[in-house]
Amino acid sequence: MTLPQILTPAVEKAVKALFDVTLDKVEFQTTRKEFEGDITMVIFPLLKMVKSNPVELGNKIGNYLVENLTEVSQFNVVSGFLNIVISDTYYIEFFAKIKDNDKFGYVSSSQSGGENEKAILVEYSSPNTNKPLHLGHVRNNLLGYSVAEIIKASGKKVYKTQIINDRGIHICKSMLAWQKLGNGQTPQSTGLKGDKLVGNYYVAFDKAYKEEIAHLMNAGKTEDEAKKQAPIILEAQEMLLKWESGDEEVIKLWKMMNQWVYDGFAITYKNLGVDFDKYYYESNTYLLGKDVVQIGLDKGVFEKDPDGSVWIDLTEEGLDRKIVLRSDGTAVYMTQDIGTAIQRVKDFPDVGGMVYTVGNEQDYHFKVLFLILKKLGFDWSKNLFHLSYGMVDLPSGKMKSREGTVVDADDLMQEMTDTAQKIAEDLGKLDSYSEEEKAKLYNTIGLGALKYYILKVDPKKRILFNPEESVDFAGNTGPFIQYTYARIQSIIRKADFDFTNKSEITILHEKEKELVKQLELFPEVIQNAAQHHSPALLANFTYDLVRAYNSFYQAVSILGEEDLHKKIFRVQLSKKVADVIASSFKLLGINVPERM
Repeated sequence: MTLPQILTPAVEKAVKALFDVTLDKVEFQTTRKEFEGDITMVIFPLLKMVKSNPVELGNKIGNYLVENLTEVSQFNVVSGFLNIVISDTYYIEFFAKIKDNDKFGYVSSSQSGGENEKAILVEYSSPNTNKPLHLGHVRNNLLGYSVAEIIKASGKKVYKTQIINDRGIHICKSMLAWQKLGNGQTPQSTGLKGDKLVGNYYVAFDKAYKEEIAHLMNAGKTEDEAKKQAPIILEAQEMLLKWESGDEEVIKLWKMMNQWVYDGFAITYKNLGVDFDKYYYESNTYLLGKDVVQIGLDKGVFEKDPDGSVWIDLTEEGLDRKIVLRSDGTAVYMTQDIGTAIQRVKDFPDVGGMVYTVGNEQDYHFKVLFLILKKLGFDWSKNLFHLSYGMVDLPSGKMKSREGTVVDADDLMQEMTDTAQKIAEDLGKLDSYSEEEKAKLYNTIGLGALKYYILKVDPKKRILFNPEESVDFAGNTGPFIQYTYARIQSIIRKADFDFTNKSEITILHEKEKELVKQLELFPEVIQNAAQHHSPALLANFTYDLVRAYNSFYQAVSILGEEDLHKKIFRVQLSKKVADVIASSFKLLGINVPERM
């Protein structure tokens, strides 16, 4: 039980006994640092029901709690706030319960019930197959993966998925450029990852297209005419028509080049540490939803215009009219997304909600999508969430890809590993490491720095990502937290006594108490992070935990402590802090090193 769960019924009894008043709600908050106390009850709401002043009220309730609740040792009242001091015994007993619990903070799906029995589907990544993953995809993948893991830890079943944009004119551009310029190149013959090779031909198409536009404009065409009449764009459009009609040669080429990209993506996903339970492909889903249009018309949700196009009028909800079917009978993206959402629930009947990890430029699209699904009568539509996130920027000129337009995800990860190597070598603490151990450590630190720097920020905020700053071994960074974890492992290795024995301590040092209080927050932080779809809450909790540990480490002796029971407790406490760091970082997709 949490402190509020213990204190609430006691406060309700106190108020009933003292004032013959029944409370609907008891409000607690963290005690401000300038006051003594571990948890604070807000007195002001009571003044509406009891004619008294807040100080007198607080003193009466405080005295009742001290006399009737063993967990409360003393109290003080400041204005309308009752600051409650919790006994050391409570924290010692709490720690004894959690110290050997490997799953502390996590809730298994079997422990949850009701709505929690419904699974959540989390969509993230969702790239195009005409180019490699870039920096924007990095934030998308890290957010989506972490949110999925956090929701799972909160007690829900989770499915991770993505929808791959593998069709359309942009795909045909890469295919056509390879046909014209590729000379049979393959990932094997070039040594390039397949997604990079295909991306190069997308760039090559763009270069050739611009040259043809310039040539036509020199011949007297307007820019708009040149863009429409350039031979290479006409060929790409012709190829798309062939693809849509199932032309055997075009389909064969499309399958071959897409597979190159999928193989390349798989390497990036593995290096980034993310995974998926189910892949959807637009080539399979782009016709979904057309049958739902008729259902919407029958229900009066949609309306048909004289030209045959089908629309939904959302002006009463503060939005606009949105087309769901063109006059020629072809679907739009909205139609496809409606159909895909419905298909996913068919594929996973236990799904009761979905999280879409998509950039904030699509905010309006998802407002419309969710509202349409609600109007169509799907019960699970009330549990749809757009995990909207801001752009990631880099300091000018940093880590640009060969094309000079985007920051390639693979290049970024390698750059982070190299940056970690440079800083670690400058610190000069790796003399005893083998080359293999060094390489693994550089990767752990580099990727930890990247992931933490991105995930510690509220998803809605835009990020300026500074690689050097992210690998700093001081401050609110991944490496700083990893270093503290490694320091604790060193303490555990040096402990030359059996610290698994029970400690008989009865009084806590102030810094020990602060640390146990911070640990106590972990389960609630997981639940809040899941509810708000925000890994930042978990990241910053971990930083606060590490700061509290380092303050404890500076203030007390651990292995040098002469009292055996204190020494046992402090090693056990250190180990539990390390366990929670590792558990929290696992939910963020970050590894921790045993040595640094």
